[in-house]
Amino acid sequence: MNAQYKKGVLELCVLSLLKKRDCYGYEISDYLSSHIDIADGTVYPILRKLKSDGLLTTYLQEESGGPPRKYYSLTSLGKETYEQDRAEYLDFAHTIEQLLEDNDHEEE
Repeated sequence: MNAQYKKGVLELCVLSLLKKRDCYGYEISDYLSSHIDIADGTVYPILRKLKSDGLLTTYLQEESGGPPRKYYSLTSLGKETYEQDRAEYLDFAHTIEQLLEDNDHEEE
């Protein structure tokens, strides 16, 4: 798949996962890489950017038998941004789908 297609939607995918529940970085990366072909380390710069933009917050949580994990959580701004970006993306995807299926503009 064209890398530019994925690049434009990965932030939205991260926000979508965090809308459902708080997650740690590897968990997000593992989930996305099992559904979308992404390189290792792709998710962490996105998480840092979203945090610096005020869309995410972090906290440490102790795990039994292991070091604490850094969990990511949506802020209020993150939730609002997700809803707005989701609506814009779905509208855009619908428009593209219609354009690709439109047979009225075929060459004659």
